[in-house]
Amino acid sequence: METASRREENEIEIDLFEVIQVLFAHFWLILSAGIFAGLVCLIISKFILAPYYDSTTKIYILNKQSENTVTYSDVQMGTQLTKDYAELINSRYVLEEVIQKLIPDIKYKEMKSKVTVSTPTDTRIVSITVRDSDPVQAMNLANCIREVASEHIQNVMDIEAVNLVESANMPTEKAGPSVSKWTMIGALAGVLLVCAVLLIGYLIDDTIKSTEDIEKYLGLSTLALIPMEEKLNNNTKKKHRRSSVKRVR
Repeated sequence: METASRREENEIEIDLFEVIQVLFAHFWLILSAGIFAGLVCLIISKFILAPYYDSTTKIYILNKQSENTVTYSDVQMGTQLTKDYAELINSRYVLEEVIQKLIPDIKYKEMKSKVTVSTPTDTRIVSITVRDSDPVQAMNLANCIREVASEHIQNVMDIEAVNLVESANMPTEKAGPSVSKWTMIGALAGVLLVCAVLLIGYLIDDTIKSTEDIEKYLGLSTLALIPMEEKLNNNTKKKHRRSSVKRVR
């Protein structure tokens, strides 16, 4: 019984209505923090962070059993092998050969971080996307990776041909960073941060502010209230009166 009563005493009750009141009372502070954080992220994403561009090329891989017919098993097998093609495209052999041809001053890991290989569901089309700060270099890298990877896939997987679906495009618009996303995330982070600070301050504040708090936390009923501000004002008035009387004397 004692442990249960102690647990009840140690429990903290949170009044949702009071929490809403606390947040609403600081509405302008929360709004100002959100606007300020959003503007900071907008400036960072637009003027400080370097833009990057994406260039994509697509290939089609199909292993034919005969020259004129394609069976359903060919299509199904090719769909299952698209992950193998993605691994071959990202292989050290392919990327290091591309590095030697175009940009020999970077390493394999850095080059691999620029390349993304995706395979749409239920298709045998493989998309190769290269991300770079230079749009021309992104296009050249994507085309070079496609050419080297096509030969490598034919040699390793014994594929008859790797057909070109779409050559790498010249990106005219940056892929990121997105100014709108950065602004929204920054504004949301600012609002949540200020709300968290206000809630923590509300939870750790155990001072009694009203008669309801006395009845709630102490279990006592109040008989009367003493207005402290009026008492202080009366005391200051009396002091002024005494000083004026002394001056008259």
